[in-house]
Amino acid sequence: MIAYLNGKLAYKSPALVHLDVNGIGYEVQISLNTYSRIQHMESCKLLTFLQIKEDAHTLYGFFEEAERSLFLLLISVSGVGASTARMMLSSLQPEDVQRAIMMENERMLESVKGIGAKTAKRIILELKDKITKHKDTGTHLSATVNNTMHEDALNALITLGIARNMAESAIQRVMKNEPLLQNLEELIKKALKSL
Repeated sequence: MIAYLNGKLAYKSPALVHLDVNGIGYEVQISLNTYSRIQHMESCKLLTFLQIKEDAHTLYGFFEEAERSLFLLLISVSGVGASTARMMLSSLQPEDVQRAIMMENERMLESVKGIGAKTAKRIILELKDKITKHKDTGTHLSATVNNTMHEDALNALITLGIARNMAESAIQRVMKNEPLLQNLEELIKKALKSL
């Protein structure tokens, strides 16, 4: 098993990179999430997962452990392959995937190309307890202030009588437009205005 690669980025694209490690070029499949983190770097360290099949050995790379952990959880679900898991991590931030699973938001998962209603239900059913355990034991897949603030704002909007999916998308719009916003009250007010 290759745990990580550290080297120069010889080639970069949103889907894969060639990482030169002491003269050996590794082709590494990445998500858009990882690409956005490394696109301006000349060299980097990528955490990896090597998938071995009869016809191919494919190396997947991740900028953060949270993303790799979530990828491994996703591919443990029957019917979710590495390509689908990578598509999920390209379409949504890892925190959004976790949140969708924990809040049983099937619609958000179905918004990813290749994820139908049955697969979304299966992902939630099989991973909800595992992700909750990660959070409860303190081994967060990703512990961010925004995650807690997002959940608090969502609970506040639902308490105000707004449908969960409408509240979720309103909060996401605000956080996308203002990623540095750290004030819960401001987030709730702006989300209400965007409805």
